Amino acid sequence: MVLNAEQVNENFGVLLSGIEKYITGERKQQFLDFYNSLDERIALLPASHKKAYHICFPGGYVDHVVRVITAAFKVSAVWKEMGTSDTYTDEELFVSALNHDLGKIGSLEETSVHPSTDEWRKKNLGEMYTFNTKIEYMTVPDRSLFLLQQQGINLTTNEWITIKTHDGLYDDANKAYLKSFMPETKPRTSLPFIVHQADLMASRIEFEREWLSKFSTPVPPKQKTTKQDRVNSNLGKIGSKDNNLMDLVKNL
Repeated sequence: MVLNAEQVNENFGVLLSGIEKYITGERKQQFLDFYNSLDERIALLPASHKKAYHICFPGGYVDHVVRVITAAFKVSAVWKEMGTSDTYTDEELFVSALNHDLGKIGSLEETSVHPSTDEWRKKNLGEMYTFNTKIEYMTVPDRSLFLLQQQGINLTTNEWITIKTHDGLYDDANKAYLKSFMPETKPRTSLPFIVHQADLMASRIEFEREWLSKFSTPVPPKQKTTKQDRVNSNLGKIGSKDNNLMDLVKNL
């Protein structure tokens, strides 16, 4: 799957429109300034460096983020319908989903990945991008939080914990937050679980769209039968039963 220029621009526009709609106060302009300052890099970034991972193509990062935001609001609606406590706002939900993978963009000065020039690795390993080693290593959640800190963007406790732990228990570092058996140390909001589920849903759907058809066995088309075919088939069954009965009588 690839995106054309129009689709890339449209997806980036969805992010900016979401900032306008959901974020309030001085943070709105801070987020707009930040995203517009790195618009081309963010808009063209892949979601991953390798084909085996999700949507490894230009524009894949924003495509994934848009899908996570959409899924997050739908998952949130289900949680509320099922009776979750009212412990987070739509703004916190949007900010958390918008920035859950922000660390993938790299630092303010350097992009995180470059298109690979190694034809062997592209062909045999599906590595379409190489990591930029000029950037000091950080985990994606930690770099996300660091980038927002550099912009002077204040996060709520809900947003900070959600961005930090959005990978759920796939990341052992999150056990201290998400695997507590003591009520007083469990998260005080369901927001981390909602964004994690939205991210998981988006990633799974992206996998299915890209890979599932490659592994599926095609189902042969069902043969159409006429009324006469069904009559002949039933007559054959009756005849077969009659023959079996005659054989039984002869044996007796």
